[in-house]
Amino acid sequence: MKPLVSILIPAYNVERWIADTIQSALAQTWQQKEIIIVDDGSTDRTLAIARQFASKSVLVVRQDNQGAAAARNKALSLGHGDYIQWLDADDLLAPDKIARQMDALAPVGSRRTLLSSSWGQFMYRPHRARFIPSVLWCDLAPAEFLVRKLGQRVFMQTAVWLVSRELTEAAGPWDTNMISDDDGEYFCRVLLNTDRIRFVPEAKVYYRVVGASSLSYVGRSEKKLEALWQSMRLHIRYLLSLEDSDRNRAACVKYLQNYLIVFYPLRLDIVEAMYQTAKDLGGRLDMPRLSWKYSWIKDLAGWAWAKRAQLLLPSVKWSLLRSWDKTLLDIETHGFLRGRVGNIKSVNPQNA
Repeated sequence: MKPLVSILIPAYNVERWIADTIQSALAQTWQQKEIIIVDDGSTDRTLAIARQFASKSVLVVRQDNQGAAAARNKALSLGHGDYIQWLDADDLLAPDKIARQMDALAPVGSRRTLLSSSWGQFMYRPHRARFIPSVLWCDLAPAEFLVRKLGQRVFMQTAVWLVSRELTEAAGPWDTNMISDDDGEYFCRVLLNTDRIRFVPEAKVYYRVVGASSLSYVGRSEKKLEALWQSMRLHIRYLLSLEDSDRNRAACVKYLQNYLIVFYPLRLDIVEAMYQTAKDLGGRLDMPRLSWKYSWIKDLAGWAWAKRAQLLLPSVKWSLLRSWDKTLLDIETHGFLRGRVGNIKSVNPQNA
């Protein structure tokens, strides 16, 4: 028999998107699949909508609100799949995503091979998703993947991975204390137990960009900043455990430099720790620099106001872009419906 794939969906207050996400899971051409949805104490209609899809192959359960990591752990405990497909409740899978990755795995035959795929960002219209290749879009050894991720500030979206049960068990559970970058830290542990990464470009994931409401958005949250710093320290430890070399240490220092601006000047204690970590790695950090869009604000009003602007203005921009994209979706949808009505009338003129 073909391997069973568990599609695991944690969900919290996503009544607008959950139906489309579940439908994209159901539409997978890989027939041997089960879908497990864990509602993490939603206060909207997420659970009610998800329950409409419940069937022999679709399990819907609810738990008190404990966070995304706890919901993922619960879903994993209920799954029986030989392979695990993680899927956030607002993202989408192309219909042949899993099938293409499983086909690519067949010649390899190793359960220690980790499968990745291409992914594109969208807001409301998945057919307008932008697929922009990065240096991670290729077959890679685990250490090389982390070197590129840390040194060049790139990442792979959660749903791109197809993970064997063997790798999943070796990685251990999701860290429920990691309220920021929990997926980045988790998949680092998966990588530690991987022989190699097999990139399947034809397999596609559609990543919905939701802005400041996203779990990954850090902003000024003290807890999220602390969790991000913890994740960064673990990233460095994981990479050096695979290969402690001058090249990898340099990538870690670059990683610290790239993220220094996230913490400065909000958490000077973490900034000081980052400087010390870079020194321990044999490098040094420069003072963080603002882009020209915000540096003039710093010169006029100081770092605090420049930082506020750096966090606020992109949120305003994304809000406007999302509103525009939603408007375009409404126009496209209404145009399609008018076309359907026009076709019906042309076939049945008595209804005109």
